[in-house]
Amino acid sequence: MVKHVILWVLKDEYTAEQKEEIKRGIKEGLEGLQGKIPGLLEIRVNVNPLASSNCDVMLDSTFVDEASLSGYTVHPEHVAVATTKVRPFTASRVCMDYEA
Repeated sequence: MVKHVILWVLKDEYTAEQKEEIKRGIKEGLEGLQGKIPGLLEIRVNVNPLASSNCDVMLDSTFVDEASLSGYTVHPEHVAVATTKVRPFTASRVCMDYEA
């Protein structure tokens, strides 16, 4: 199995209320990919970090193998979510992929 973990920081230009709406959109969009991407076993998005955190959103996903992760990256449904719900609103992204 392969884990794909991403941490995002939202852009500072948004109000707290706007950030909550953006986080809901990211969560709904990404978790909505469950069952639509070959090899995607599990996908969870956490949008409630503790005050000690220095990021706003975390994606924790599990794939059958590295080839499945590669397919996810270019899958049209994932690209649509990333393009409309994630990239326009995020200032930074950190990613770690590893074998579990």
